[in-house]
Amino acid sequence: MSIDIHAHIIPPDFVSSLQDGDYGVDISIDGEKVHASVSGGRAIGDLRAELRDVEARLTAMDDAGVDVQVLAGWIDLNGYVLSEAHGTSYSRLFNESLAGVAAAHPDRFLALANVPLQAPAAAAAELAYAVRDLGMVGAQIATTVAGRELDDPALDPFWEAAESLRCILVLHPFDPLPQRGLTRYFLSNAVGRPAESTIAIGHMIFGGVFERFPNLVVCVVHGGGFLPYQIGRMDRAFHAKPELAATHLTRPPSEWESHLYYDTVTHNPDVARFLVDQVGATHVVMGTDYPFEMGDASPVNTVRSIPGLSEEERRLILEGNLRRLLDDVQT
Repeated sequence: MSIDIHAHIIPPDFVSSLQDGDYGVDISIDGEKVHASVSGGRAIGDLRAELRDVEARLTAMDDAGVDVQVLAGWIDLNGYVLSEAHGTSYSRLFNESLAGVAAAHPDRFLALANVPLQAPAAAAAELAYAVRDLGMVGAQIATTVAGRELDDPALDPFWEAAESLRCILVLHPFDPLPQRGLTRYFLSNAVGRPAESTIAIGHMIFGGVFERFPNLVVCVVHGGGFLPYQIGRMDRAFHAKPELAATHLTRPPSEWESHLYYDTVTHNPDVARFLVDQVGATHVVMGTDYPFEMGDASPVNTVRSIPGLSEEERRLILEGNLRRLLDDVQT
């Protein structure tokens, strides 16, 4: 058995439902090409057809040996720039659409909610509805919220709800390093996305989010960005400049590093081996980043190729760790 924590989808009926109501998002369709933008504002982008094709997804899962996908939206569709009213109705529409996909294939799909983090109390309420009423197992969240960092105390109602529900939060990079020129060489993805995740989880650690909510369950995609490979530098900052780095912490960052979960999308078995050595096999979970070109099309083989793993460690990474976390979700 294998479970994929990191897969993206646009529910097939979501686009038509957006067209039929006022959700603050404009949809234009040219043949098979679908484009989305915020009403009167920023373009979101083209909604790739493979994100909406459930049958092709199931075939790809079978080919890759993936038994179950934990489905989350395309991160660019998070809707954080919408007003509270639009963001709340938009998230509800998405979550009910995605829950329908999961319910149609209960042996193959689980689902992560979208939540309106720009309105933390509403996000907390939507998360509770998604988990308790729709049977979702958590939420996917972006690395920033309309320009705010994740250590913003205003987000505490959401963290409190997630901790209470014991659900899974998948942290996914969004709008990587907007102040830097990353358009050349595909750097926005190759370097920008893992860097964006590192900055976001750095804010959560140094900002004391995990000190306030120690039972949060957070998985950082792409092998944790650069966090596991630079945690010594973060610990050094904690000890060398406590007046800056330890203002919200009573323990070094490395103690929280081993508290998090990390997917296997590292594209190198030796790097994955380092990750396992660094955080423990009990905190690594299989991922694909389906259906994107920077994903892992053979995740089961990736896990099997990690040097020196015992059969029990492989089982934990392929399914055991996620099953343990899923069993803890408070529906």
